[in-house]
Amino acid sequence: MADGDDGTDTSGGLQVDLFHPESDREPGDTNIERWGFDVHPKVFPISCFVIGVFIALTLLFEDVAALVGLTTADGGAMTASDAYGLVFTALTDAFGWFYILAVNVFILVVLYFAFGRFGTIRLGGVRAEPEFSDFAWMAMLFSAGMGIGLMFYSVAEPLFHFQSGGGPFFGLPEESSASGGAALALTFFHWGIHPWAVYALVGLGLAFFSFNRGLPLTFRSIFWPLLGDRIYGWPGHVIDLVTVFATLFGLSTSLGLGVRQINAGLGFVGREFLGVAIPTTPLVQVGIIAFITAIATLSVAAGLDGGVKRLSTLNLYLMVSLLGFMLVVGPTLFVLDGFVQSLGTYATNLAALSLFTESFTGSSSSWQGEWTVFYWAWWIAWSPFVGMFIARISKGRTVREFVVGVLFLPSLFSFLWLSTFGGSALFVELRRQSGGLTGPLAEQGRSVAMFELLGFFPLTAVTSTVTVILVGTFFVTSSDSGSLVIDHLTSGGKQDVPRVQRVFWAVTEGAVAAVLLVGGGLGALQTASITSGLPFAVVLLVMCYTVYLGLDNEYEILDSEEFAERIQEITDDDTVAVERTGGSVVTDVTDDDSSPTDD
Repeated sequence: MADGDDGTDTSGGLQVDLFHPESDREPGDTNIERWGFDVHPKVFPISCFVIGVFIALTLLFEDVAALVGLTTADGGAMTASDAYGLVFTALTDAFGWFYILAVNVFILVVLYFAFGRFGTIRLGGVRAEPEFSDFAWMAMLFSAGMGIGLMFYSVAEPLFHFQSGGGPFFGLPEESSASGGAALALTFFHWGIHPWAVYALVGLGLAFFSFNRGLPLTFRSIFWPLLGDRIYGWPGHVIDLVTVFATLFGLSTSLGLGVRQINAGLGFVGREFLGVAIPTTPLVQVGIIAFITAIATLSVAAGLDGGVKRLSTLNLYLMVSLLGFMLVVGPTLFVLDGFVQSLGTYATNLAALSLFTESFTGSSSSWQGEWTVFYWAWWIAWSPFVGMFIARISKGRTVREFVVGVLFLPSLFSFLWLSTFGGSALFVELRRQSGGLTGPLAEQGRSVAMFELLGFFPLTAVTSTVTVILVGTFFVTSSDSGSLVIDHLTSGGKQDVPRVQRVFWAVTEGAVAAVLLVGGGLGALQTASITSGLPFAVVLLVMCYTVYLGLDNEYEILDSEEFAERIQEITDDDTVAVERTGGSVVTDVTDDDSSPTDD
């Protein structure tokens, strides 16, 4: 049985004849090729126009607000930051319940796909083989998934929940030992299986319809069961446009957080060890964005294997080294005890936490909006980027292997990371110096929390420098991966696009992150995710059904007599056995020089 270059099974046209839809359309067949670009004639220009309008309005907001008479509640001039704050509050108050319900639906759906009858279906066809090793695959999906976010929040978030007594859900005495355990459990909740379920759903849908159905690697392809050839018309254009905006603003949130932390780290190292004052200002952060974006363009030019893969692997090595160092020199027993206990608290309260909406706390939903709702919207907004990137690197894996790998393994690593750094921070507060970290956190913001923690342990200058480098490389890999994904979306699903086009999007991502920082700081970043995540959550709910239709059709074909007959027609060089047993399909294909492949 021969395999195509993309790893799909092409013997006798089996994959095409039985699985691919009847359509004469090809990815990017209506594209415009000009000035070194190869772009979709509708999605690309509309995306550029809307992004340009957004940048202009944010930078000129005060002038526009004055012109139309917009003022704050006290009658003062309204700034972009004020406007972002109003939008953020309105969306979290009105739609927080919707975000919470939607993410729980996504978890149930991907678990059903993995552990039900669809689990043995292979992404890419019967004989598709993984393109990357397990280690490289895990390194790339984790680097793309939430590396910057973990670096930014792994110390700051547990400390915040520690100060609030575990928030309105736990309601424990503030800054107590009990609130410390609750703080880690809440952080586990925000960085555990919920976000990875969103990524798994999107990645699975994209991988299946692209590799198993031969459709373009764009979001519109997932809706083929409902739209058919109309995915190439305006319904598909709208889907891809919504996806572009969600990807861009979700990614810009992460890049903005990363730059704030790099700025804080440089200021900490300069102040503590070099005697140099490096201000923490939007202007400095814009300069950092420009510098790292320039580095990212070099990685873009190197491509997926030469750039993203190598940097992702470097990221993982640096993270594991930093993690191991803190486990050794930090409060090891306290961290391990905290890991086990917090994991138990998380598991015990998972169902209640998953559906908690702060409805009966007697207060506004400020805590929920600041944390859970923001996170869920951020993951949803970022899911096209992470999901498409994961799909691109996951060809050849079964549905069950894909879901288990994406859903559980990164979550466990995140729990260990959060226990090590968040637990060490709680140890400092409870056992060494009360206020030693919460004081700087209150004065200087969340971005400095990691560096203040490292100051309590040996080799602070070295570990702080490594942390800055690590956040910088995460910035580069996120920018690279985001450029790759937006390129797919704005080039009609083409996987090979001109390098100048990826450079264009890398620069655009940096520009949007810079504008959000200048226009409104952290609040603007959060509002961008909340706003772009809302319509996309609706898209993902519909997608649950279309992915089910696609997998169900694949299963029926694999379990059909027609499939068995076609397998028997494969060339005499192959020995094929097909077992069809009421809930599973196993196909063993043995070539003269290959081993059996289970599907």
